[in-house]
Amino acid sequence: MTNAAETAVIIPAYREAERIGATVDGARSLPGVDLVVVVDDGSADEGRTARIAREHGAIVVGHGRNRGKGAAMETGAAAVAAIEARERAERPRMLLFLDADLERTAANAAPLIEPVRSGEAGMTIAILPPQRSAGGGHGFVVRLAKDGIRRAVGFEATQPLSGQRCLSREVFDAALPLAHGFGAETGLTIDVLRNGVRVREVEADFQHRVTGTDFAAQVHRGRQYRDVALALGLRSVPANLRPQTWRGR
Repeated sequence: MTNAAETAVIIPAYREAERIGATVDGARSLPGVDLVVVVDDGSADEGRTARIAREHGAIVVGHGRNRGKGAAMETGAAAVAAIEARERAERPRMLLFLDADLERTAANAAPLIEPVRSGEAGMTIAILPPQRSAGGGHGFVVRLAKDGIRRAVGFEATQPLSGQRCLSREVFDAALPLAHGFGAETGLTIDVLRNGVRVREVEADFQHRVTGTDFAAQVHRGRQYRDVALALGLRSVPANLRPQTWRGR
């Protein structure tokens, strides 16, 4: 039986061959991290995302088709648990979720880990600085998520869609199943707070690719809006009345 290192990094990735290598490098440089798991969510890029992630030292698990961010997060956490079972680890690692497009700024994630390690918080959420790249939408999805979280649990989320967050295994498991797709973060925030867990927002110097304004970007935002609205809608239904087979697919 061995003692696990403190933190595992889980990186959901979809067609991120250009950025995943630098992101894995940044994640592996974090103190206390000995395991980086990349979930290739059906990238359909001739295996480039998966191959590059492996070349940079990540363990790669994958989906045969794109199943969305929530499913990728669950798959990554399950992979970490399986590794810990083989190690006969005495305690589970904390789980640090990072987006695949952070590149070298993934190395700036340490402030998210410390409050969870110390017990000050059960989950941390990153507040990102202004992004150097131009772009972005009109804030409709962010406002939907902010307002929905406030109505559900009274929490004023600064960046409710932030995918950069750290939480203990216990807190993560208690919040399962995650919401579908891009609703994962919004649903996770609500579920964690409803479980009585302290959530802390932390400033972290991450930079990521900003979505543009072309047609593809608008379609992407439409999917985000749909998924966040679905996550909020399900969480407005009393828990005992929700479909028990719902797995966010």
